[in-house]
Amino acid sequence: MPTSIPPVTLKLLWVLTGAFVVQLLAGGFVVRWLALWPIGAESSGGAAFLPWQLVTYPLVHDGFVHLFFGALILWMLGSQLENLWGPKRYLHFILACVLAAGMVHLLFTVVGAFPPTAAVGFSGVTYGFLLAYGMMYPNQQLMLVIPPVPIKAKYLVMILAGLSVVMGLTSPGGVAHFAHLGGMLGGWLMMRYWL
Repeated sequence: MPTSIPPVTLKLLWVLTGAFVVQLLAGGFVVRWLALWPIGAESSGGAAFLPWQLVTYPLVHDGFVHLFFGALILWMLGSQLENLWGPKRYLHFILACVLAAGMVHLLFTVVGAFPPTAAVGFSGVTYGFLLAYGMMYPNQQLMLVIPPVPIKAKYLVMILAGLSVVMGLTSPGGVAHFAHLGGMLGGWLMMRYWL
């Protein structure tokens, strides 16, 4: 675990926290304009897809626990990746994960695989972080929170990717499981591009 927080990660933690406070104060306004709504779908509140939502949806969270776990992975793995890659590559990686996760979510809502609900949260990026960490440090032991047992990074990545596929196919409502895989895809494509 990192002992100090590098600058981009620290700023992102502040931005996510600040956006959550604004969301608590402004509520539906933030969700309506910043969450990623499916193309062509309109909610009862008039929310619809707008192009900037492809980069703003990670700022919106579905409660404190959702924010907390995203911020925890950002701190634990993101700090290490930023220290390894430097700020510029790190930001490019995050953007690739955000865009890929958002586009995969939109694709699956267009074909009818997801219900037409908004995507929110930083999870696509956290799954991208997990993939990158698992690829670079496959045998590094990570400690799970529940249950509190150590597991090699490569196995954790495979388990989480498998769970996203299974849960996306069996219970698509409420959580954009394939968007998580989209975040992994975006991270993988960016790492391949660097090679």
